[in-house]
Amino acid sequence: MVTYQHSKPSSKQNRTTMISTKILYKAVFKKDQIDDQYKFQPLPSPSGSYPYRLDVGQQPVATPVQSMVFHMVGDTGGLKHPESQQQVVSQMSQQFLNCGTEEQRPSFLYHLGDIVYHYGEANQYESQFLKPYDNYPGPIYAIAGNHDSDVNPECEEEYSSLEAFYAAFCNVCPKTIYFGTASKRKSQVQPNVYWTMQAPLATIIGLHTNVPKYGYIEKEQQRWFVNELKHAALHKADKAIIVCMHHAPYSADNNHGSSQPMIEFLESSFEEAGVRPDIIFSGHVHNYQRFHKQYSDGKTLPFIVAGAGGFDELHALADPQGPNMNANSKLLDEIHLQNYCDNKHGFLKIEIEKTPFSFAIHGSYYTIPALGVNVEDQEAQLFDTFKVDLTGR
Repeated sequence: MVTYQHSKPSSKQNRTTMISTKILYKAVFKKDQIDDQYKFQPLPSPSGSYPYRLDVGQQPVATPVQSMVFHMVGDTGGLKHPESQQQVVSQMSQQFLNCGTEEQRPSFLYHLGDIVYHYGEANQYESQFLKPYDNYPGPIYAIAGNHDSDVNPECEEEYSSLEAFYAAFCNVCPKTIYFGTASKRKSQVQPNVYWTMQAPLATIIGLHTNVPKYGYIEKEQQRWFVNELKHAALHKADKAIIVCMHHAPYSADNNHGSSQPMIEFLESSFEEAGVRPDIIFSGHVHNYQRFHKQYSDGKTLPFIVAGAGGFDELHALADPQGPNMNANSKLLDEIHLQNYCDNKHGFLKIEIEKTPFSFAIHGSYYTIPALGVNVEDQEAQLFDTFKVDLTGR
């Protein structure tokens, strides 16, 4: 069961949304989609062993209330105007440091991809990731985005796809990141570019959707994904099932639109596994969108796009009746846009809480102050909240 609690933004904060109220925004496909499957990059060898699971944190002590909090953000890299990224990091760090209790403090940050632009070169990580995030107090885990996975054909030094991402996130043990000259952050030990986080109250399955604009996933990864869904279902009484991917399956924006390959991949995987997750997070589109999809069995599955983490160009929502948009596909029939913000950068804070009588995922989306505002004197503004009720599973 999914319930929605809308926070009312100020008129200044949501000016774009208020002006556009006459348009009924919805998920769309672009009619002029490019075919860039040739950009697909083969994957490096895993750094860990199959089935690529990483245990994070201790199992919760059997207390009346158990909780798990973490941040989530996507598409943070930037070259022209890094101020937005810096503000996002600053606000997340303030939330971390200003928590009243240990239980309220985020355990980690989960990055939804596109850590650097426009290619995954090692020499871009220091300015776009290591330096801005050096003061984030918690550990950072990630899936790779299309830009992290791409290879610059004009780079003077030859390198392989995901080479720098592996050095930063998929090392065999925590090490100094060789291309971070002054960073205190050590490399992560994720076992593969697609991998499963086994956390105290959640199983978080991270997919790798490669370089093409609308994503591409090979059969080997799909077989792994189906098995991970089945494995997660064995523990669903105690753990939420969360799926993370970079390319957004559903979007109402004018730059990308929805991804048919990702929709078909997910639905065929759910059917084969006989399991659906509780929520799906993605980035790629540079804004915030919250959809829900209603299935014939009565289950509602939320799809959250959170790709406004810092890249300077935000993506506005499209008129679904526009000449280059198609909103009438059967693949979009049961998907409904609940809320969105396309004119501010922001990030998510997710809390999973379990008591003897309730079990739920609580999501909060925050937007950052406008550029030019002293971030030390301003707090991120709560824009949207939602709840996924898992009680009684």
